[in-house]
Amino acid sequence: MGNRVMLGSSFLFILFFIFNLAFLEAQVVPAIYVFGDSLVDVGNNNYLLLSIEKAILPHYGIDFPTKKPTGRFSNGKNAADLIAEKLGMPTSPPYLSLISLVKNNKNVSFLDGVSFASGGAGIFDGKNDLQSIPLTKQVDYYSEVHEQMTQQVGAPTLEKHLSKSIFAVVIGSNDLFGYFNSKDLQNKSTRQQYADSMAASVKVQLQRIYSYGARKFVIAGVGAIGCCPTFRLKNETECAVEANLLATKYNDGLKSMLKGWQMENNDISYTYFDTYVAFQDLIQNPSSYGFAEVKVACCGLGKLNAQIPCLPISNICSNRQDHLFWDPFHPTEAAARIFVDRIFNGPAKYTSPINMKQLLVV
Repeated sequence: MGNRVMLGSSFLFILFFIFNLAFLEAQVVPAIYVFGDSLVDVGNNNYLLLSIEKAILPHYGIDFPTKKPTGRFSNGKNAADLIAEKLGMPTSPPYLSLISLVKNNKNVSFLDGVSFASGGAGIFDGKNDLQSIPLTKQVDYYSEVHEQMTQQVGAPTLEKHLSKSIFAVVIGSNDLFGYFNSKDLQNKSTRQQYADSMAASVKVQLQRIYSYGARKFVIAGVGAIGCCPTFRLKNETECAVEANLLATKYNDGLKSMLKGWQMENNDISYTYFDTYVAFQDLIQNPSSYGFAEVKVACCGLGKLNAQIPCLPISNICSNRQDHLFWDPFHPTEAAARIFVDRIFNGPAKYTSPINMKQLLVV
């Protein structure tokens, strides 16, 4: 009888081991390819010589491992770093840093992942592409990378590689900021029309990325932009309702578009992250998440530290962990960690139709 119990236990252990081995194998992500704006830029803008959209001055990077500015619009790591961290992978390097190596005749592989994200980038092409890399151009760069990877390993191998890779897209806030800062845009289209055109334009670029082998996507909606210190400043410290309303219109359009897009391409899997809901949770219940300040930027000058951006002469809070906002626009690393936790393992309130952990094993 005792031997039977031992054999049964051994058999269950072997089954459990095999199951976990298969699960871990299914989770293997060979690379992360990132598209987006300053929320996920890890240094591309540092290589845009004429751009003023750079996080290269103190106090940026004060909590990064190197304690120095790296081009991240954060006190420390940003969402791109933290997603890679969740997967046990290094952060995908900036595309322009790799290109600079290529120009110096250094061997470079794009198979380990690349970030095309650029601070100030929008879904729509900007008036001055010298300041940032708009989404269209980011996808152009990816198409060139795809061609080089095909030459390197061949189409069949690359197809398998890309089908298991994660493609993260975090963009849209700058287009909303642009709408509220432009009477011309407001005169040309209603808020609903503008939000709809944003979602339609994202679809075009997602389809292009899909055509170059992407199958697993992590796509973020925009946050409650009306609650960032800059908009609170314009609205006497309260969240700007109209800005938040436009954000929700866009997010609703984005969610609807993604459902339809998946029906058109049934080999696509995606995680949509509701950044807006996640942001509102932190704003409405700050102490539950360890925050003491959700209105004032940690680094800046003037009212709410939002009248002048984060500069070496700026005020800087002593405890970045208890601030939601690092500067007048961007979250702290502490806030970004909570968002990435939600992306990776969040319930349907935050992620749909599946979270990132589930996406890995699809």
